[in-house]
Amino acid sequence: MAKDPKPASPGLFDQMLAGEAPKTEKPAKASTLSVTEATARIKSALTGVGGMAVEGEMTRATKAASGHIYFTLKDSGASISCILWKGKVESATKGLRPKEGDKIIVRGKLDVYAPRGGYSLIVDSIEPVGIGQELLKLEKLKAELKEKGWFDRRREIPAMPNSIGVVTSRDAAALRDFLRTRTLRWAGYPVRLCHTPVQGPAAAKQIAQAIDALSSSGVDVVVVTRGGGSLEDLWCFNERVVAEAIWRSPVPVVVGVGHESDTTLADFVGDRRAHTPTDAAQIVFPDRAALTERIERVAGYLDRAVEDHLERRERRLDSCATSRVLVNPSWILGDRERSLGALLRRSNLAADGYIQRASLAVSSLEARIDRASPLTRLTIDSQRVQSLGKRLLRQAGLLPEKAERRMQFLARSLDAVSPLRVLGRGYSITTTNGGQALQDAVQVAVGDSIETRLAAGQVVSQVTEVVQARSEGDAS
Repeated sequence: MAKDPKPASPGLFDQMLAGEAPKTEKPAKASTLSVTEATARIKSALTGVGGMAVEGEMTRATKAASGHIYFTLKDSGASISCILWKGKVESATKGLRPKEGDKIIVRGKLDVYAPRGGYSLIVDSIEPVGIGQELLKLEKLKAELKEKGWFDRRREIPAMPNSIGVVTSRDAAALRDFLRTRTLRWAGYPVRLCHTPVQGPAAAKQIAQAIDALSSSGVDVVVVTRGGGSLEDLWCFNERVVAEAIWRSPVPVVVGVGHESDTTLADFVGDRRAHTPTDAAQIVFPDRAALTERIERVAGYLDRAVEDHLERRERRLDSCATSRVLVNPSWILGDRERSLGALLRRSNLAADGYIQRASLAVSSLEARIDRASPLTRLTIDSQRVQSLGKRLLRQAGLLPEKAERRMQFLARSLDAVSPLRVLGRGYSITTTNGGQALQDAVQVAVGDSIETRLAAGQVVSQVTEVVQARSEGDAS
């Protein structure tokens, strides 16, 4: 097995971190460093320490315009500057927002800012101490319930509930504030109280039982309330059992816990959040004075509307009393008589027009019937046959004359192209014994018989000599 390498001798800053006193002996011929070089060595030594976790109290926290957060972590004996870069705020805090005086655990690495020669802890994460752990659990529970949709339900608070249920302690100042507001808005309005502790380890379960009991007792709305206090005092309203009781309530739930700056898990699940117990009372109790004023105002509107209606009726009656119908109804008969006379004249004119149009239609139909009768058709056809017969006779008389003229024309045409006509001009046609017309001397030989046809008769001859025609290139 290879031996472990010999560790390097610790430097000056390493000895200081380890709590060792630096050696007083002066190194031989030590080189002089510039401030920048010395700071670089210190920075190298600090960064070599690596990550660390430091617990302390958060003080002097400031957020720069750039978004970076600067604060100091201190205890009874020392302090250290811390920097949380803007890009790491969400991941480092995990949704928590530590404030001045909180006990926290900071994880990060040391770094040196050379221009000022100071060192700071560059923060990677911040964890709460003590109650902070519970806050971290609360944030996880909030995320879970939000994912389920428990923060999205908002049922309407009834404007005039028959009965209001209150979950709080009968000895708490919150109940006195709640009832005092009831007296101011509507004294004696029905309220059903379910007493329960509102702080302490067992309070959450009893609060949940009180919500269940009241929501099933016939009330129209449930108010969960208590006065202000520390985060630990209000913690029972951050328990899951309370949130579940509010969620399963069949009636709307108004949550008024603490002061305006206090926010609990019950506020998110409830149908309506009130800033204080007094605000919760103002939400659920109707304002009797305002309602009375509204009723009086509406009653005034109703009285005015009735008066206006009666006035319109009176004007209408006055108008009817002076109307022509009621004063002298006999004119109605005259108007009706004139209307009937006009209708009679219009009906007579309409009847005459209808009869006239019907007569014209009948005459047209009679003419069409006459044209379509067999006798008329027979007469027309007879006249047409006679006309066609006359035309036929005329055409038949012209046929022989036309045929004769055509024959003469054809005879002249045949005579013009007839070979006999050519023979008559002194020409002749010579053929062999076989009747083939001679066109070349090579077609016959000496001793052959040939026939020559003239315009009148024919001559039979015997060939005694054949002279062939000469070509154009031969000499003459």
